[in-house]
Amino acid sequence: MAMAGIGVGVAILAWAEWLNRRWSRTLVGESGGASEAVVVLGYRNPQAAANLINRWRVRVGIRSCAVGSHETRVIFCGGAIGGGTSEAELMADYAKTVLGFEGTVLLEDKSTTTWENITNVIPLLEDVDRIKIASQPAHALKARAYLRRRRPDLAERLVRADDYRPGEWMAVKPLLALYGLWTLRGLKADERKGAV
Repeated sequence: MAMAGIGVGVAILAWAEWLNRRWSRTLVGESGGASEAVVVLGYRNPQAAANLINRWRVRVGIRSCAVGSHETRVIFCGGAIGGGTSEAELMADYAKTVLGFEGTVLLEDKSTTTWENITNVIPLLEDVDRIKIASQPAHALKARAYLRRRRPDLAERLVRADDYRPGEWMAVKPLLALYGLWTLRGLKADERKGAV
Protein backbone atom coordinates (compact mmCIF):
# COMPACT_ATOMS: atom_id res chain seq x y z
CA MET A 1 0.00 0.00 0.00
CA ALA A 2 2.81 2.42 0.90
CA MET A 3 4.60 1.66 -2.38
CA ALA A 4 1.43 2.41 -4.35
CA GLY A 5 1.11 5.75 -2.56
CA ILE A 6 4.72 6.59 -3.35
CA GLY A 7 4.14 5.63 -6.98
CA VAL A 8 1.10 7.89 -7.20
CA GLY A 9 3.03 10.74 -5.60
CA VAL A 10 5.92 10.35 -8.02
CA ALA A 11 3.49 10.22 -10.96
CA ILE A 12 1.79 13.45 -9.82
CA LEU A 13 5.13 15.24 -9.42
CA ALA A 14 6.29 14.01 -12.85
CA TRP A 15 3.02 15.17 -14.44
CA ALA A 16 3.36 18.63 -12.86
CA GLU A 17 6.99 18.93 -14.00
CA TRP A 18 6.08 17.87 -17.55
CA LEU A 19 3.14 20.28 -17.76
CA ASN A 20 5.11 23.28 -16.45
CA ARG A 21 8.00 22.48 -18.80
CA ARG A 22 5.61 22.27 -21.75
CA TRP A 23 3.95 25.59 -20.88
CA SER A 24 7.37 27.23 -20.61
CA ARG A 25 8.14 26.20 -24.19
CA THR A 26 4.80 27.05 -25.83
CA LEU A 27 4.33 30.08 -28.11
CA VAL A 28 8.05 30.89 -28.18
CA GLY A 29 10.50 30.91 -31.03
CA GLU A 30 14.18 31.41 -31.66
CA SER A 31 14.25 35.11 -32.49
CA GLY A 32 17.75 36.57 -32.69
CA GLY A 33 19.15 40.06 -32.42
CA ALA A 34 21.02 42.14 -29.90
CA SER A 35 18.23 43.78 -27.91
CA GLU A 36 15.71 42.17 -25.60
CA ALA A 37 13.00 43.01 -23.13
CA VAL A 38 12.22 40.83 -20.13
CA VAL A 39 8.66 41.53 -18.98
CA VAL A 40 8.10 40.59 -15.33
CA LEU A 41 4.42 40.23 -14.48
CA GLY A 42 3.32 41.25 -11.00
CA TYR A 43 1.07 39.37 -8.60
CA ARG A 44 -1.38 40.82 -6.04
CA ASN A 45 0.83 42.73 -3.63
CA PRO A 46 -1.03 44.89 -1.08
CA GLN A 47 1.87 44.98 1.42
CA ALA A 48 4.72 47.52 1.45
CA ALA A 49 7.37 45.08 0.17
CA ALA A 50 7.44 42.55 -2.65
CA ASN A 51 5.63 39.37 -1.62
CA LEU A 52 6.99 35.82 -2.04
CA ILE A 53 5.53 35.30 -5.51
CA ASN A 54 6.71 38.67 -6.81
CA ARG A 55 10.20 38.07 -5.38
CA TRP A 56 10.34 34.75 -7.23
CA ARG A 57 9.11 36.38 -10.45
CA VAL A 58 11.81 39.05 -10.15
CA ARG A 59 14.47 36.34 -9.77
CA VAL A 60 13.07 34.61 -12.88
CA GLY A 61 13.22 37.89 -14.77
CA ILE A 62 16.80 38.65 -13.74
CA ARG A 63 18.06 35.14 -14.53
CA SER A 64 16.30 35.37 -17.91
CA CYS A 65 18.46 38.33 -18.99
CA ALA A 66 20.94 37.51 -21.73
CA VAL A 67 24.39 37.14 -20.23
CA GLY A 68 26.64 40.06 -21.10
CA SER A 69 23.95 41.92 -23.03
CA HIS A 70 23.95 45.67 -22.57
CA GLU A 71 20.79 45.93 -24.62
CA THR A 72 18.47 44.18 -22.18
CA ARG A 73 15.69 46.05 -20.43
CA VAL A 74 13.66 44.55 -17.60
CA ILE A 75 10.09 45.81 -17.50
CA PHE A 76 8.23 45.33 -14.24
CA CYS A 77 4.44 45.31 -14.62
CA GLY A 78 1.66 45.86 -12.14
CA GLY A 79 -0.35 48.67 -10.67
CA ALA A 80 -1.08 49.53 -7.08
CA ILE A 81 -3.50 47.48 -4.98
CA GLY A 82 -5.61 49.65 -2.72
CA GLY A 83 -3.80 52.89 -3.52
CA GLY A 84 -0.37 51.88 -2.21
CA THR A 85 2.89 51.43 -4.05
CA SER A 86 2.59 49.73 -7.41
CA GLU A 87 3.66 46.10 -7.86
CA ALA A 88 6.05 47.31 -10.55
CA GLU A 89 7.81 49.66 -8.11
CA LEU A 90 8.00 47.02 -5.37
CA MET A 91 9.55 44.49 -7.76
CA ALA A 92 12.01 47.02 -9.19
CA ASP A 93 13.06 47.98 -5.67
CA TYR A 94 13.61 44.30 -4.77
CA ALA A 95 15.64 43.75 -7.96
CA LYS A 96 17.90 46.71 -7.22
CA THR A 97 18.29 46.68 -3.45
CA VAL A 98 18.19 42.96 -2.65
CA LEU A 99 19.42 41.31 -5.87
CA GLY A 100 21.78 44.13 -6.81
CA PHE A 101 20.46 44.39 -10.37
CA GLU A 102 22.10 47.30 -12.15
CA GLY A 103 20.63 46.92 -15.63
CA THR A 104 17.99 49.01 -17.39
CA VAL A 105 14.64 48.97 -15.60
CA LEU A 106 11.33 50.28 -16.91
CA LEU A 107 8.00 50.35 -15.08
CA GLU A 108 4.49 49.68 -16.33
CA ASP A 109 2.61 50.64 -13.18
CA LYS A 110 -1.01 51.06 -14.28
CA SER A 111 -2.25 47.54 -15.04
CA THR A 112 -4.33 45.34 -12.75
CA THR A 113 -4.86 42.31 -15.02
CA THR A 114 -2.69 40.20 -17.32
CA TRP A 115 -4.53 41.60 -20.36
CA GLU A 116 -3.75 45.14 -19.18
CA ASN A 117 -0.11 44.14 -18.50
CA ILE A 118 0.28 43.13 -22.12
CA THR A 119 -1.73 46.03 -23.54
CA ASN A 120 0.21 48.62 -21.55
CA VAL A 121 3.66 47.14 -22.14
CA ILE A 122 3.37 46.99 -25.94
CA PRO A 123 4.84 50.49 -26.52
CA LEU A 124 7.93 49.42 -24.53
CA LEU A 125 8.46 46.37 -26.79
CA GLU A 126 8.32 47.94 -30.24
CA ASP A 127 12.07 48.35 -30.72
CA VAL A 128 13.47 45.10 -29.26
CA ASP A 129 14.52 41.97 -31.11
CA ARG A 130 13.55 39.43 -28.43
CA ILE A 131 10.77 39.41 -25.84
CA LYS A 132 10.72 37.21 -22.73
CA ILE A 133 7.82 37.05 -20.29
CA ALA A 134 8.71 36.11 -16.73
CA SER A 135 6.15 34.55 -14.40
CA GLN A 136 5.00 31.05 -13.52
CA PRO A 137 4.95 29.01 -16.76
CA ALA A 138 1.14 28.91 -17.10
CA HIS A 139 0.78 32.63 -16.42
CA ALA A 140 3.60 33.49 -18.84
CA LEU A 141 1.91 31.34 -21.50
CA LYS A 142 -1.35 33.21 -20.96
CA ALA A 143 0.48 36.52 -21.39
CA ARG A 144 2.21 35.29 -24.56
CA ALA A 145 -1.17 34.25 -25.97
CA TYR A 146 -2.53 37.71 -25.18
CA LEU A 147 0.42 39.35 -26.95
CA ARG A 148 -0.19 37.06 -29.93
CA ARG A 149 -3.83 38.22 -30.04
CA ARG A 150 -2.97 41.90 -29.67
CA ARG A 151 0.18 42.09 -31.77
CA PRO A 152 1.10 38.99 -33.80
CA ASP A 153 4.12 40.84 -35.19
CA LEU A 154 5.56 41.31 -31.70
CA ALA A 155 4.62 37.75 -30.73
CA GLU A 156 7.01 36.54 -33.42
CA ARG A 157 9.81 37.93 -31.23
CA LEU A 158 8.86 35.87 -28.17
CA VAL A 159 11.58 33.62 -26.79
CA ARG A 160 11.67 31.45 -23.73
CA ALA A 161 12.33 32.99 -20.32
CA ASP A 162 14.11 30.97 -17.64
CA ASP A 163 10.79 30.33 -15.86
CA TYR A 164 11.04 26.55 -15.66
CA ARG A 165 13.76 24.64 -13.85
CA PRO A 166 13.34 20.96 -12.94
CA GLY A 167 12.63 20.52 -9.26
CA GLU A 168 12.10 24.21 -8.52
CA TRP A 169 9.00 24.68 -6.36
CA MET A 170 8.55 20.90 -6.60
CA ALA A 171 6.30 20.55 -3.56
CA VAL A 172 3.76 23.06 -4.89
CA LYS A 173 4.15 22.37 -8.61
CA PRO A 174 1.14 20.01 -8.70
CA LEU A 175 -1.03 22.80 -7.26
CA LEU A 176 0.47 25.30 -9.70
CA ALA A 177 -0.27 22.85 -12.54
CA LEU A 178 -3.91 22.47 -11.48
CA TYR A 179 -4.29 26.22 -11.10
CA GLY A 180 -2.59 26.70 -14.47
CA LEU A 181 -5.05 24.35 -16.17
CA TRP A 182 -7.90 26.35 -14.67
CA THR A 183 -6.47 29.75 -15.69
CA LEU A 184 -5.65 28.60 -19.23
CA ARG A 185 -9.13 27.25 -19.94
CA GLY A 186 -9.99 30.44 -21.85
CA LEU A 187 -7.17 30.00 -24.35
CA LYS A 188 -7.74 28.39 -27.73
CA ALA A 189 -6.25 24.95 -28.36
CA ASP A 190 -3.58 26.34 -30.70
CA GLU A 191 -2.58 28.88 -28.04
CA ARG A 192 -2.16 26.17 -25.39
CA LYS A 193 -0.15 23.86 -27.64
CA GLY A 194 0.99 25.83 -30.66
CA ALA A 195 4.12 27.73 -31.50
CA VAL A 196 4.52 31.22 -32.88
